[in-house]
Amino acid sequence: MKSKKTQIMPSVWMIVFTALFLVIAGRFLYIQVSGEVSGVNIQKLADQKRTNNYNIPAKRGTIYDHNGMTLAQEHVVYRLYAIVDESYTTNPLDPKHVKDVEETAQKLAPILEMEESEIADRLNSGINNDKFQVEFGSNGRELSQEQKEKIEALKLPGINFIEEPIRFYPNGMFASRTIGLTDKKEGQIVGINGVEGFMNDLLTGKDGSISYQRDKFNVKLLDPKEVINEPDNGNDVYLTLDQKIQTLMEDALSEVQEEYEPDRMTAVVMNAKTGEILALSNRPSYNPNNPGEVGNWYNDVISTPFEPGSTMKIFTLASAIEEGVWNPEERYKSGKYKAEDNVQTIGDHNGRKGWGTISYLEGIQRSSNVAAAKLAYEKIGADKFLEYLKAFDFDEKTGIDLPGEVSGKILYNWVSEKITTSFGQGTTTTPIQLMKAATAIANDGKMLKPYIIEKTVDPDTKEVLAEKQPEVVGEPISAETAKKTLEVLETVITSEKGTGHNIYNLNDYTVAGKTGTANFVDPETGKYKTGRESYTFSFLGMAPADDPELIMYVSVKEPNLDVTESGSAPVSFVFKNVMENSLRYLNIEPDKEASEPIEVVEIPKWEGERTESYTNKLKDLGIKPIIIGDGEQVQKVNLKPGTKVTARQTVFVATNKLKMPDLTGWSFRDVLSFQDFLNLDLEWIGNGYVKKQSIEKGSAFKEKDYLMVELEEPNTSGNQETTTEDSGDDETEDDQ
Repeated sequence: MKSKKTQIMPSVWMIVFTALFLVIAGRFLYIQVSGEVSGVNIQKLADQKRTNNYNIPAKRGTIYDHNGMTLAQEHVVYRLYAIVDESYTTNPLDPKHVKDVEETAQKLAPILEMEESEIADRLNSGINNDKFQVEFGSNGRELSQEQKEKIEALKLPGINFIEEPIRFYPNGMFASRTIGLTDKKEGQIVGINGVEGFMNDLLTGKDGSISYQRDKFNVKLLDPKEVINEPDNGNDVYLTLDQKIQTLMEDALSEVQEEYEPDRMTAVVMNAKTGEILALSNRPSYNPNNPGEVGNWYNDVISTPFEPGSTMKIFTLASAIEEGVWNPEERYKSGKYKAEDNVQTIGDHNGRKGWGTISYLEGIQRSSNVAAAKLAYEKIGADKFLEYLKAFDFDEKTGIDLPGEVSGKILYNWVSEKITTSFGQGTTTTPIQLMKAATAIANDGKMLKPYIIEKTVDPDTKEVLAEKQPEVVGEPISAETAKKTLEVLETVITSEKGTGHNIYNLNDYTVAGKTGTANFVDPETGKYKTGRESYTFSFLGMAPADDPELIMYVSVKEPNLDVTESGSAPVSFVFKNVMENSLRYLNIEPDKEASEPIEVVEIPKWEGERTESYTNKLKDLGIKPIIIGDGEQVQKVNLKPGTKVTARQTVFVATNKLKMPDLTGWSFRDVLSFQDFLNLDLEWIGNGYVKKQSIEKGSAFKEKDYLMVELEEPNTSGNQETTTEDSGDDETEDDQ
């Protein structure tokens, strides 16, 4: 007879199993009804597991010049990767993974500029470590469209590309410190300096997104339930820079760099009526597409205060005129000046010899330190002169719309400092502060805020989102004072006694300006550096003199000069080339006749003319035309019949059979003229003179064709032997 316990246990186990079944069944039923486990929606979890989510990067805004020329833009490059997981291939006849490591390595090596063994090692490492894909390091990143197409033509299984944006600067070393640089942070392009940094928030858009369902091989399903959120692209920024004026400046600075090998150079051109910066550059500079080692990241025009030297006498003069103490005919003893018994004697730049007793007008023309000192300390008064310096805003930043601006400092604690400030020693300033103050001289006493960002524009709708206007920020002098100051400064150029005479004269325009020769401290000794070349030579000029349209400042630090050359040689080369050509380009009416008559001829009629006979007519007039093509008939000329020209003007003659000329060695200015003449779709890389061209010499082409040119700077290698001589150790005698 079975025990009672034996009879009960089956019932117990039945109850237990029944309870477990009900619990499990209830759980399944609950999950089926609610679709949740531990508060997690199973359907959503499954969707997440089989759904790809990707960002759609917003396109960074483009930076343009005043006329719409591209200065910085987003450029697509490619990153190479190889799928090494064999399971990714579902059809053996159409492999999706790297099937032959050795062949793949052999064919990729020359394109990627890598060793075959290195590529093979990367591929084998991925295979041996069960990786899905591998990449190829820096050699496999930022591939060009040309490299991509070469690799695609190989038809290698498992080789794929990912598009990536980079920042591209089509003009190379062109206003590079102004435009700025970018870097990549967490995959996003971020501005780090210049306009790129200053306007980064506006240039940077808002990323979009895309999501879709896929299978285990990461292939989109037939019904992927795709959701797309379009990106909001960054805004475009237009600068006040004028590409043609900037190119004139870059070319001139490059030539000076090659010939004189200075330590540093700065140059800036401003619209005298608005405060717009039309061109701005520094040397040394860099190509933002490949910066390499950059010794100086500062934009010296706005970020490097220095003792300006005699260009400061412009504002000493203006202050004296405004204060009513300027008498151009009043005479004083030049050479040296001692304001008080316990104050250091200051001297004129010719070794304290001076020029005897001369008028204050002659003193300004000769850049006499004594004249400036007596005007500031005796005539105006030290306290009142300080008020004028502050009225010209020499004690504060200009507020230009670029990052990293640093203000100079008015050194004005001791009597000697109050005196030396009048001729630009001790007190420091930046070129942009000098330019801002000069707008009051050029613009009827009204001082303008300099600016370089013209407007921001929506890239899709082209709506102007913000646009700047000229801003008057002070009126330190009257219109009458400004006019009188210009008249005096013009004599610095026109008078035989002037330091700018026959040096800064332009052919077709009058100039008002002031030269400068500034000391600087040797960081190794802590004292003013001495030597014939150990100065920062500069010029601040305005033209036309009676009503300036442009203001330009140029400085050249420590150039290698020939024995017979003065420091003004490299400075005047930049000023004259840029200022004269800029005024012509802007169609500013010349206000003087050329000092030496230049023969002017008229372009003869060309319609229906044969090429050979028309070319001979031009040569008889002293013109050396550039013939485009080898056709027998003249198709067009870049100048209308009757246009008055000189022999030095470029004349293009297009024949009825266009052939591309050899552009090698052409300046960028000539290339732009060629583009305008035949309405070519021009693109260029670099700066300087033509090195390569996309349409070969002698090849047939037609108007509106695409032309790419590669420019390069002149060769600056080699050292120039220099001769220097000691100019004395008196720190107050060297400005002129």
